[in-house]
Amino acid sequence: MLPGGYLKSNHIRMTEDRVQRRLAAILAADVVGYSRLMERDEVGTLATLKARRKDVLSPLVAKHQGRIFKTTGDGVLVEFASAVNAVQCAVELQQGMVAANGDLPEEQRIVLRIGINLGDVMVEGGDLYGDGVNIAARLEALADPGGILVSGTAHDHVGTRVKVGFEDLGTQTLKNIAQPVRVYGVRPGATAPPARPALTPPDKPSIAVLPFTNMSGDPEQEYFSDGITEDIITALSRFRNLEVIARNSSFFYKGKTVTIATIAHELGVEYVLEGSVRRAGQRLRVTAQLIHAASGNHVWAERYDRELTDIFAVQDEITHNIVGTMAVELDEESLKQARHKSPQDLRAYEHWLHGKSIVNLMGQKTLEAKQHFERAIAIDPSYARAHSGLCDAYMGEFMEFPLPGESQTATLEMAFEHAQRAVALDDTDYEAHSMLAMCYLYRRNCDLAKKHLDRAIKLNPNAADTLAYAAYQWALLGDAGQAIECGKAALRLNPHQPDWYLGFLAVAFFTARNYAEAFALRSRAPDVFIDSRFFGAAILAHMGRVDEAKRWAEKALARLMATPGGALAIDEGRVVDLLLENNPYFREEDRSHFAEGMRKAGVPG
Repeated sequence: MLPGGYLKSNHIRMTEDRVQRRLAAILAADVVGYSRLMERDEVGTLATLKARRKDVLSPLVAKHQGRIFKTTGDGVLVEFASAVNAVQCAVELQQGMVAANGDLPEEQRIVLRIGINLGDVMVEGGDLYGDGVNIAARLEALADPGGILVSGTAHDHVGTRVKVGFEDLGTQTLKNIAQPVRVYGVRPGATAPPARPALTPPDKPSIAVLPFTNMSGDPEQEYFSDGITEDIITALSRFRNLEVIARNSSFFYKGKTVTIATIAHELGVEYVLEGSVRRAGQRLRVTAQLIHAASGNHVWAERYDRELTDIFAVQDEITHNIVGTMAVELDEESLKQARHKSPQDLRAYEHWLHGKSIVNLMGQKTLEAKQHFERAIAIDPSYARAHSGLCDAYMGEFMEFPLPGESQTATLEMAFEHAQRAVALDDTDYEAHSMLAMCYLYRRNCDLAKKHLDRAIKLNPNAADTLAYAAYQWALLGDAGQAIECGKAALRLNPHQPDWYLGFLAVAFFTARNYAEAFALRSRAPDVFIDSRFFGAAILAHMGRVDEAKRWAEKALARLMATPGGALAIDEGRVVDLLLENNPYFREEDRSHFAEGMRKAGVPG
C-alpha cells in the first residue's frame, strides 16, 4: 500500500513564482501488511511503529544527513542530498528492523519495503512533489518484504561506494510514469559486481545500430529518426551472416554519454553504426558512419541529401553499404528480403512509424498505437506492416485477459484477420508470420502455428523479439528444448532486453520441468499478463514451496477479480478450468502439469 499523498504532483497547482526545483535522492518506505497488523492489534501496532521510528528510523536518517518530509500511518518519505547516503541508510534501516523484531512471532513483526530514486523534485514549503518522488514510491511498492529497489539513476550515482551488490532487474514500466525505469535490487553483504560484463563477440561479423540523432530541431520528429534507425536494424538483421543487436539494447544508450568502445564492449559487437536525420519540409538529409570499435576507425561514412519520398532507397543504400563494407557474403534471397515493400503513400509509413514508436515507448499496445495502424491501413490497405502492427495490438489486448468469452473470441478473430492479410500482402514480412503463428497457436492449430513460426525465424534469424515470442510459442507447442534455445538467442541479441523476454523464457523452463531456472527468471519479470502470476504460483508449487505459491495465487486471484468474468469464475470455483480453456498448451501432459501446480497453490477449479 502506498502512503497517502505520494502521487499528489498531478493534483497540486503551484504558481510559477512559488515553484522551486532541486535534485534529491528520495527514500520511500512502508510497512508490509499494515492493515492486517492494525486489524489484529491496533493499539499495539501503533505503539510499536512509534517506537521503531524513534529508536531505529530517526537516528539512522540523522546519521546519514537525511530529512523526513512526510509520514503516514504506514509509510515515510525521506530526502537525502546524496544517493550514496540514501542507499546506506536503507541498508542499515532494514538491518535495524530485523534486529528490533528479534524473536517476535511473524504476525507481530514490522517489515518494510523500500524504494529509492535520484531525480528532480518540486519544492513547496517543506514538502516535495514530482516524478522524483513518485518513482521512489512506485519502486517501494514493487519491492519484496524486507527488500530495497533503486532506480537506474540512483544506482549509477552510487556505483561501488556502498558495499552491497546490485541485481539488474531490467527496465520496468511503472504506473503513471511516462518513461520506463531501469530497476536494481540491492543485495546487502554481496560483493558489488563490476560494470556489465563484456559479451564474447560471435564468430560472424556483428553490429549495433545506435539511434540516429534527430537534427530537425523539432522534438516531435523524434519518432521519424527512431523509425529510420529501427528500419535499418530490421533490414540488416535479415542477413544470416551478420549478427545484429536488437533495437531495445541499441536504444538503451540513447541520450547517454557513452563511448563507442564501451557500447561495443557491453553489447559484444565489432562494429557500431551511428548517424543523424534532418527533415525539412519534403527534403531529407541522412548521415551515417560505420565504426570499427576496437580501433575506433571510421571505416565508412556517407551523407544522403534526398527528397523525402526517397527514404526507402536511402535505407537500402545504407544497409547494402554496411554489409559490403563488412565483407559479408550475400545471397540473393537475403538481398531480396532486405528491400522494403514500400507503401504507396508515405503518409501510411508515417502512421506506422508513429504506432511503432508508441508501442516501443510504452511497452504495451495502446489505443493510440492501434489508431495509427488503422489510419495507415485506411490510407494504404495494401501496406502489410500496418496490418502486422494492428494484429500485434489486438494480440496484446487478447492476452491481457486470461478467461474465455465473446469479446476474447472477437479480439482473436480481428488479430487473425489482420495477420492473414499481412502475410497475403507480403510473404517476406517475418513479423506477420510470427503474429500469424501466435494466432494459430491460440486457435489450437499446431501444424500451421509451427509452419509460420519456422517461416518467421527463417526470414529473420536475428529478430530478437520474434525469437523471444518463439520461446513462448515452442514451449506451449511442447518443444521445450527449441523454446529454451530461442529464448537464449533472444537474450544474446538483446542484452538490455525488455522484461517480458524473461517471462516467456520462464515458461520454456517450466515446460522443461526445470523449476529453479523458471522461477529465477519469473521472479525478475513483471506481471505482463494476469496468467503470468498463475504460472509463478504453479512453479513454486512444483518446487514444494506451497506457502509462497499460495501467496502468488492470492495476488493473481485478486487481480483476476477486476477482469470481465473473473469474480464469477472465482465464485463458481472454475478458475483453473477456464484458464486451461484459454491456454494454448498443446500437449495434454503439459496442460495437466500446469493445472496440477495451480491447484496445489490453492487456485479453485
